[in-house]
Amino acid sequence: ELALKSLGSEGLFLFSSLDTNNDLYLSPEEFKPIAEKLTGVAPISEFEEEETSDTSGETLSIVAKFQPLVMETMTKSKDGFLGISHVALSGLRNWTAPAAPMSVLLAKQFKAFLPPKNKLDLGDPWWIIPSELNIFTGYLSNNRFYPPPPKGKEIIIHRLLSMFHPRPFVKTRFAPQGAVACIQASSTFYYTIAFRIHAEFQLNEPPHFPFWFSPGQFTGYIILSKDSSHVREFKLFVPNNRSLNVDMEWLYGASESSNMEVDIGYLPQMELESTGPSIPSVIHDENGNVIDSRDPSGEPIQFVFEEITWQQEIPWEEAARKLEVAMYPFKKVSYLPFTQAFERAKAEKKLVHSILLWGALDDHKPLSASPPVPGSGRTLRETVLESSPILALLNESFISSWSLVKELEELQNNRENEFYSKLADLHLEKYNFPVEMIICLPNGTVIHHINANYFLDITSMKPEDVESSIFSFSTNFEDPSTATYLQFLKEGLQRAKPYLR
Repeated sequence: ELALKSLGSEGLFLFSSLDTNNDLYLSPEEFKPIAEKLTGVAPISEFEEEETSDTSGETLSIVAKFQPLVMETMTKSKDGFLGISHVALSGLRNWTAPAAPMSVLLAKQFKAFLPPKNKLDLGDPWWIIPSELNIFTGYLSNNRFYPPPPKGKEIIIHRLLSMFHPRPFVKTRFAPQGAVACIQASSTFYYTIAFRIHAEFQLNEPPHFPFWFSPGQFTGYIILSKDSSHVREFKLFVPNNRSLNVDMEWLYGASESSNMEVDIGYLPQMELESTGPSIPSVIHDENGNVIDSRDPSGEPIQFVFEEITWQQEIPWEEAARKLEVAMYPFKKVSYLPFTQAFERAKAEKKLVHSILLWGALDDHKPLSASPPVPGSGRTLRETVLESSPILALLNESFISSWSLVKELEELQNNRENEFYSKLADLHLEKYNFPVEMIICLPNGTVIHHINANYFLDITSMKPEDVESSIFSFSTNFEDPSTATYLQFLKEGLQRAKPYLR
């Protein structure tokens, strides 16, 4: 109360965003972002001092490529962003180019991507940055402007993402956080490491309120020597193969419980790529003497690199799937593209278990609102969809798929394939915001469906209060949501029997 009286609500909001341990006292570390903002000088961290003190070794040049979010893909663009202040979107509208189009890093800084000694099998994932959140721990505060200082293996990822924007958060507010990797290929001296990173950016600064920009994922690969002295190739990017790939959330008031707007949109390009292999920063002749990096005519010395012969290798798609399952255990069940799911169901004489969402099911974002409200895909994927009984029944009796509403609307309007258009039409007829779970025949006929909000409402009730016999609780499972979803799937199988004979 005293702090509120002294600072006012907006002043207290800013103070709280800096006071990370909520002790109503700003330590020098907590005050650091303001000091850097006012002075324009960022002190070198202990880690950077350690890295830059020894400049021997090889350097890697990386370029950033960035095309800004397509504003027309945001849902709120349909009514001309009615009721949304220009100030709220200023950080988004002004972000039109990467913060650093090019950067030169030491090859040895990429040692964070090397596997631990117990993870040397192809496709066996490990955590570069472990996820510290789950459905039980909740989520981190929305009321923050400046990222906490990165530590350990977070530092190289923070440094890379800072090429896009000066305020990357390498630990997202929502689970699953972090970065996961696996070996995709191995030779005598080199690894190809595939990785997936969940990170987000804060686009606004005081006096504006926070605006969170959360790409669905960053993925990519690095080819580096086993002693991290040489990097042959590096690429990191946000996948752009779906029609929506970024979640955005922004606050409208000076408190954690203030109104928050949420939207989704499409980012055409966000990627980092090495311009070539890492090269020595200092060149020695055969006698150990330092020589000029340019030949007598002034041209840079050309380096010749040996060809890498891979002794073991798995396809990129397999490595990416291993990382996906590490992030999302519910993906132990394959979720096929919409039309492909119906083709497979017809061939295998199975039902289609389909999830229709406003936002994606397998990106790290909360999908429907923030803080997460009942009905979000996030709640589904972290509870029932990854429980063993559900995974077993889905694998045995269903072909699974998830789709964005926007994608099915486009399919519905595509008259080139009437069957696919009809499938989309049948789905959208049953859809209610934000998530609808649907069971249907291979011909698209919906035989059962339930909205996620209703599903979570009834699973939060006491068993004796649930009137519907369809969603009665089983005594075999302690978790009512697992029991209820299992009942939903079994009811679908029962209703389909006359059609599947």
